[in-house]
Amino acid sequence: MIQLHATRKLFEVLPLNAQGQLAATPRSQWLFERTSPDFNPLSGWHGHLVTLQRRNCVFFIHNTTRFSLVLPALTKPDFAELNDHFVDSFMNTLLKCGAEDNHMTAAHTYLRPLQFNTQCNRSVQGTLNRAKGDVEHSLWYNQTKIAELSGYRLGAWLADRPCTVNGKTVIWPQKEMLMLLSQLANNGVDMEAQC
Repeated sequence: MIQLHATRKLFEVLPLNAQGQLAATPRSQWLFERTSPDFNPLSGWHGHLVTLQRRNCVFFIHNTTRFSLVLPALTKPDFAELNDHFVDSFMNTLLKCGAEDNHMTAAHTYLRPLQFNTQCNRSVQGTLNRAKGDVEHSLWYNQTKIAELSGYRLGAWLADRPCTVNGKTVIWPQKEMLMLLSQLANNGVDMEAQC
């Protein structure tokens, strides 16, 4: 599973089962058919539901790398398909960030269904709030409508800026995520067999 720590606002709109998971759908069934690795380095995200220009938008931040994903202008049925939207956003944002074949293969190898809880880290929540503020400012400054923007491009834009971790270390999310995926790609020829 990929653990996702959701804010209360996001958690309450999700149609979750007792294990904190969304039901498998035709678009996400393949994720549920994969065996779970003992350790998943792609696990550990925070998610937040925000309203921008009266549209529901979800922001995801990877805890370790602070890599950002943005799902703009979601409707109610989209929340049941959040597994598929997460995968789509993650893979396409990686492409916008210049990911190469080895990065994409490593990312695909570790994709699993999301499992939600409400245990949040204040440092990561700070990064989420900053990402929301940056997007709000960009929308206002450029006089842009959120429904007309690509979430992939927004995620890549957010990932290409410095972030602080616990108020001390400064990291570049795009660089950190690509480095993580490079390490995973270099750890073995047949990563699928390990998972």
